[in-house]
Amino acid sequence: MTTIHQHLEQQARLRPDAPALSARDATLTYARLWQGVRRAAVRLTGLGVARHDRVAVFLEKRFETVEALWGTSVAGGVFVPVNPLLKGRQVAHVVRDSGARVLVTSAGRLSAVRDHLGDTGLTTVLLVDPADGGVPDDLPQVPGLTVLRWADGGHEADGGPLPDEPAPSGPDTDIAAILYTSGSTGAPKGVVLSHRNLVVGATSVSGYLHNTADDVLLAVLPLSFDAGLSQLTTAFAVGAHAVLLDYLLPRNVTAACEKYGVTGITGVPPLWTQLASVEWPSGARFALRYFANTGGRMSGALLHELRELFPAAAPYLMYGLTESFRSTYLDPAQVDARPDSIGRAIPNAEVLVLRPDGTPCAADEPGELVHRGSLVALGYWNDPERTAARFRPVPGYDEPWRAVPEPAVWSGDTVVRDADGYLYFVGRADEMIKTSGYRVSPTEVEEAALATGLVREAVAIGVPDARLGQRIALALLAPEPVDTDRLLKEMRQSLPTFMLPAQVHVAAAFPRNPNGKLDRPAIRAELVAEVAG
Repeated sequence: MTTIHQHLEQQARLRPDAPALSARDATLTYARLWQGVRRAAVRLTGLGVARHDRVAVFLEKRFETVEALWGTSVAGGVFVPVNPLLKGRQVAHVVRDSGARVLVTSAGRLSAVRDHLGDTGLTTVLLVDPADGGVPDDLPQVPGLTVLRWADGGHEADGGPLPDEPAPSGPDTDIAAILYTSGSTGAPKGVVLSHRNLVVGATSVSGYLHNTADDVLLAVLPLSFDAGLSQLTTAFAVGAHAVLLDYLLPRNVTAACEKYGVTGITGVPPLWTQLASVEWPSGARFALRYFANTGGRMSGALLHELRELFPAAAPYLMYGLTESFRSTYLDPAQVDARPDSIGRAIPNAEVLVLRPDGTPCAADEPGELVHRGSLVALGYWNDPERTAARFRPVPGYDEPWRAVPEPAVWSGDTVVRDADGYLYFVGRADEMIKTSGYRVSPTEVEEAALATGLVREAVAIGVPDARLGQRIALALLAPEPVDTDRLLKEMRQSLPTFMLPAQVHVAAAFPRNPNGKLDRPAIRAELVAEVAG
């Protein structure tokens, strides 16, 4: 396979009547899903989408979301999934930074973000029908943009023969997707993934998870998150049945598992904490073949609870970066002996532990985790400086016949490797906050606080939290007493819930270094001590 959509095309040919995708009490077979993807490709091609053109998709999990993503691939374009939890300013940043020409969304979502889209470079918005009715006759108007219905132009699921198909896709090194992830400073950055990255990733992950066509995989993580998108790529790689779910309550997850006979779930620690605390139907408990964790360390106590709750399920503890899709996993046979380990490299990857000079670390010596191989992303979109800093060759690993040195991902994460080759996470070199499975830039939180006009200076840090991994604490200086409820209410207008501070501390002064800059390590130490006290 050379492109992400060819797995789906193959399954539609081999297993046309098998269930491929379920959402909201409906199921599409592989043949029907592939037909919808092809129609989406024709629709996008008709709007001028061609090779390397970006298409942003800002939707909850539904059939049209998947059709738009995979249809963009068939059209030769680049899909940009936008987290449906994001607010207008953040959606506009993703659209503007990616250079997306087309946005696929719903009327309700467009109304919520329309005021932010004026200078993003968009030309066209495609509106899908809401679940509870059709798109209104009077389409929302956005100055400078053409707003159209997704279903117009022969896109109906039960329509007749398809128009001429789009041109064949390019090689597997072509860009397939841009996934936006927070950096330690500033707005989210776009990680550029090739078709090879996604295809090899799907083959690798489905291989070590032993996925087959008999599996039913619950897609509960956001599709804008690499591990969330992976639920679909791995399912389609083997012909499994994927179930799309946007849940409000943990019991929504248990109900879906019981209804569809879910055999595999990949989640983040906060989700697993919620699922461990609710009653599970017996059938759903014993149908689960595996549960996998990503996005942060799972505590030993939570792992024990889940193993008792799902006695027939194998636990997979995983570590990964958007920049390399997935890096390591711990074989379930090693969980009892090494519950704190992030395991070894996944198939088709090489994971090194290196000193700053690029030489290998000895056993049990802390070093930076560096990932080599076909899963390494192409870099950061429109950001050569950060790309050069993070994606660079490993000294001594370049074969002389290579015309261009092979880049590796220098993760910024400190790990140690034991004498048996198993890796253990130590910490991060930057100030990134990891909460609820999300990477949150402290700068974004601080800028949202400053934008309220209620504070003079702000510093956001991550404080250890057993349930969330880290919770966000905000220290601030203000010209007058601060109404924290008002502050959080105003910040909520520009930040999704997972980025809001869980704690706000008003300081009399901030420590500074000799250059007059904020001494963040000292502020962190003071704040952690205050929280602990």
